[in-house]
Amino acid sequence: MKIANDADVSTCALQGVDCIELQFPKFTDGRAYSQAYLLRRRLGFTGELRATGDVLVDQVLLMQRSGFSSAVLRADQSLAHAQRQLSQFASFYQGDADHPQALFAAQGAPA
Repeated sequence: MKIANDADVSTCALQGVDCIELQFPKFTDGRAYSQAYLLRRRLGFTGELRATGDVLVDQVLLMQRSGFSSAVLRADQSLAHAQRQLSQFASFYQGDADHPQALFAAQGAPA
């Protein structure tokens, strides 16, 4: 299923859908980040979320943290550089779409 980046994802029929493509028509248009987060956290979508369009290596880490499970890089982008981006950090202080609890809370520190 493809969803335009200006669509309201809460109105989409998701039952039986295994993969959703969210569009990045331009590098500077980040509405698909919000769509991915909403699909994961509010709507409980567990299938593949794929980023397509003007996808740059610089975006892949935030895409992963927003709930994307895959991305189709723009033709001039390096897969090796994207993989390196994703392995730079072992953990994050803030919560994200996959791990909503902040690191300090997960470790039992007082809030």
